[in-house]
Amino acid sequence: MTDIKVPYQRYVPQELSDEELVEHAKNELFHVTRAYEELMRRYQRTLFNVCARYLGNDRDADDVSQEIMLKVLYGLKKFEGKSKFKTWLYSITYNECTTQYRKDRRKRRLFDALSLNPLDEEIEPEPIDTKNNDLDRWLVGVNTIDREIIILRFVAELEFQDIASIMHLGLSATKMRYKRAIDRLRENFSHIIED
Repeated sequence: MTDIKVPYQRYVPQELSDEELVEHAKNELFHVTRAYEELMRRYQRTLFNVCARYLGNDRDADDVSQEIMLKVLYGLKKFEGKSKFKTWLYSITYNECTTQYRKDRRKRRLFDALSLNPLDEEIEPEPIDTKNNDLDRWLVGVNTIDREIIILRFVAELEFQDIASIMHLGLSATKMRYKRAIDRLRENFSHIIED
């Protein structure tokens, strides 16, 4: 039996929906990457911003973003479409950021145990990103889960159902945590809002 080759289809990636791009990518990868590249182009900036907010610095965010893009590249053929592509992408993002955060926390504990100052290891200081400082400053006092919900809602612009799915929480629990976190932020920063 001979392999039947699908004829090459002409299309403009920018004109297609995410779902159409996913189907093209599944059929084309690894020989042609146009559809995959367009998907990554659409989400690259937001993906990086979500990682930066989770991890607290651009260097780790860049590394984790690259890792996520590779996981998407190799995982697209297995993507079943049970959720939207965007939800699947941010589910991978959430898992990768959580893993990196845990690694960083273990590394910091090791440095502390050995009485080393991890700041001495830095070669160059991180640049200050002034446009992101406000959100980061507001999120400092928010617990980890609520912070993740707020980031997925505002930075990744996901719906509550998608956030609940990614974080393995119930929809009502997700909405409740979100509302409480927003109320706490309003309470803590009411003096700034009123000025």
